[in-house]
Amino acid sequence: MAKRTYVSFDWAIKKILRQKDNYEILEGFLSEFLGFDVFIQEILESESNKETQYDKFGRVDILVKSTEDELILIEIQYDSEIDYFQRMVYGISKLITQYISEGEAYGTIKKAYSINIVYFALGQGSGYLYEYRGEFFDTNTGGVLTPTVYQKQKYGIQAVSDIFPKYYIIRVNNFKKETVSNPVEEWLYFLQKSEIPEHFKAKGIEKARKQLTYEKMPNPEQQAYQRFIEARRIEMSVKETAKIEKAGEIAKNALKENLSIELIQKLTGLSLAEIRELKNNSEPDS
Repeated sequence: MAKRTYVSFDWAIKKILRQKDNYEILEGFLSEFLGFDVFIQEILESESNKETQYDKFGRVDILVKSTEDELILIEIQYDSEIDYFQRMVYGISKLITQYISEGEAYGTIKKAYSINIVYFALGQGSGYLYEYRGEFFDTNTGGVLTPTVYQKQKYGIQAVSDIFPKYYIIRVNNFKKETVSNPVEEWLYFLQKSEIPEHFKAKGIEKARKQLTYEKMPNPEQQAYQRFIEARRIEMSVKETAKIEKAGEIAKNALKENLSIELIQKLTGLSLAEIRELKNNSEPDS
């Protein structure tokens, strides 16, 4: 059997997973990561995922409304942003206010989930899957504030955190396993490599195997996908070049201040050989 080529997950979100016939793929992905069965009622529109955003190769998102009226925002981000944590908070806060009607009781607010798939070093940590677990703790005893019996019955919750938004961060570049051991890791493997080995059995994977195959796409879509990938490569190359040039300027200024080559390496990330070359090029000919 010839090896299949699969489209990347961000392309799938932009062009394939929004179709109702393909909800099963997204449902499977969400069910495995969230730990409970998710069924999609509809794909909603948010201010952050309007069509104008699709032309930005570094970012794509999709907003899902489940059959339980929960809001689930999935965002894929390639470009590093120092304020990304704050943007996560803003994004969910905006969604909650956007999808509660004026005059409705606050008790009608449903659970919101923010799933962030990032391809850059967000924060410090060696893990690849992070979950935010918000609770209120007694500052004296360490005890957890819990809902009343009536609140539990009325809103179908067991903990206060069941009301508040839930945040997940998937740091794809930190996932380095070649042999996976559970369904979540199967999806992580796909996110990183855009490959689906035949033995993968996670929810939604079989449908993804059928629908996300590049070879089955009509020729115009194949060409569009190739243009998308090439544009991303060019954009990443331009940004990497700009980063290197900036590091070079910092190194030149640091050399003028007579900082040590070793310290400049730590400041810029350039190699010792690169810094020595800059130093030699900046010295006047005798």
